[in-house]
Amino acid sequence: MDEKTEELRDIFVDVTDEETVTEAQADDRGSLADADEADVPERLVAVIDRMRDRYEFDTDLDEDTLQQVVQGFYDGDDDETIAAAVDADPATVFRARMDLHLLRDADTDFPFDLADLRDQRDDDAPDVPDLAERLDSDPATVARALRVANAQARSRRVSHRFRSEFEDAIPDAALSLTLTESAREDGLEEAAEDIETDTKF
Repeated sequence: MDEKTEELRDIFVDVTDEETVTEAQADDRGSLADADEADVPERLVAVIDRMRDRYEFDTDLDEDTLQQVVQGFYDGDDDETIAAAVDADPATVFRARMDLHLLRDADTDFPFDLADLRDQRDDDAPDVPDLAERLDSDPATVARALRVANAQARSRRVSHRFRSEFEDAIPDAALSLTLTESAREDGLEEAAEDIETDTKF
């Protein structure tokens, strides 16, 4: 015990008439964050139910499975990872995400512009092979693009309300998704830096 500590101890003893310090202990009763995490599945299902009341879903996945899709999406998992977790195939997970307005930036990556797709389609149920021919693409790609375009349109009509409700239901959901996307971009940049480019001919 150094001189300064002794002085402080003497002052404490003079003031309190106590020679020892006992720190009060309290039981750890958890936190609000813990309570929020426990409520997440129920809150997500409530949002999903409201969406089912408004829209006709393309998949027949039940609410519990759909809420796992939502959580997987906000965890930054790709469709293959989510599919393995919910015992489905990636194509079904993709369609479920479109039902739930959960779009990634990569979902709009097509060999044609989605604006051209919207201009070319004649109605809400276009002839996919004909549309694919006009866009110089294949029917499977055009069918996927139509799902993305329809999901975008539905989400915009409600000002992305349901996606906002999902993010409100999951603590730090938007932040988690942002960090995951940033990590992926950083990883791609690092991979690109490691590639040796020979420009000598």
